[in-house]
Amino acid sequence: MIVYVRDNNVEQAIRALKKKLQREGVFKEMKKRKHFETKGQIEARRKSEAARRYIKLSRDSFAI
Repeated sequence: MIVYVRDNNVEQAIRALKKKLQREGVFKEMKKRKHFETKGQIEARRKSEAARRYIKLSRDSFAI
């Protein structure tokens, strides 16, 4: 991943890097790997994420 520093503005480059990492899901992956998950925990997490996505999708479809 490449982030260019323009006019010696390191803070702006760091913000751009954080945005790119956020979009790629690196922070979520790091948080997920911080602790070991059993197969049951993985399955429960996936089901809850799917339910959250479904609710969000159905809520957005009514707004149209």
